[in-house]
Amino acid sequence: MLRYASYDIVFREIPGEVTLALNLSGCPNHCRGCHSPHLQDDAGEALTENVLRGLLDAYAGAVTCLCFMGGDGDPREVMQLAALARKHTAGSLKTAWYSGRTRLFDGATACFDYIKLGPYVEPLGGLDAPTTNQRLYRVDHGKMTDITASLRTSVR
Repeated sequence: MLRYASYDIVFREIPGEVTLALNLSGCPNHCRGCHSPHLQDDAGEALTENVLRGLLDAYAGAVTCLCFMGGDGDPREVMQLAALARKHTAGSLKTAWYSGRTRLFDGATACFDYIKLGPYVEPLGGLDAPTTNQRLYRVDHGKMTDITASLRTSVR
């Protein structure tokens, strides 16, 4: 079962989107220098379908994207919840997933408009660093386009 430790409305994780970011706990990656080490613990509230529907209803019209920040411990559940979000909003809400894994999970391109892949490697920096190993992709009809560089230009 997925748990979320917190959520927030954010503006820089997905370029051009007002994003409801759900910070999922139970991260199995344990990246050195992680900016959110508290998310490695299995803590927080259960992210059930009803909880997700409630959040989507509460922020309807205020956000354009839902981003799952983590969830690598149960990728199938993340994909199911993303599909539920699309269905619940009649496809009007974009979906995103920030994964610390290096490989994409089977079927993920069908569930998300944006996918971030790659563990945080402290000497290489995060997504906004020119040296980062992490990549942010826009997904369109199953085709992934690397848009990582747009984070460096949109932030500054």
